[in-house]
Amino acid sequence: MFRRTFWFTAGAAAGVWATTKVNRKLRQLTPESLAAQAADKAIETGHKLKDFALDVRENMVRREAELGGALGLEAPVDPDLPVQRHYAVEASAESAARPATYRTLPYKSNNRNEDH
Repeated sequence: MFRRTFWFTAGAAAGVWATTKVNRKLRQLTPESLAAQAADKAIETGHKLKDFALDVRENMVRREAELGGALGLEAPVDPDLPVQRHYAVEASAESAARPATYRTLPYKSNNRNEDH
């Protein structure tokens, strides 16, 4: 009698466990759940990329400072030497004050190859 009760209870417990596992897996495979999992992974990947970019930027600034010190770019300027100009790095005050405008062609063109 006790054997039958034991095996009946063991079978019922195994059935409940298996049913619960299958239902959980089915809920994970619904389109809404898959979309939420994909969104979570995308957000996680975005945070990792942002952290990576910040690390790269921090190390880039540190390395540029090291190279500037090694090359003497941060050293005081010798008055006998001409002033170094960094046109590619520094923007002029007047170009910073103007909004970005596009170059326009002259109204009267001397180009004879235009279509008329």
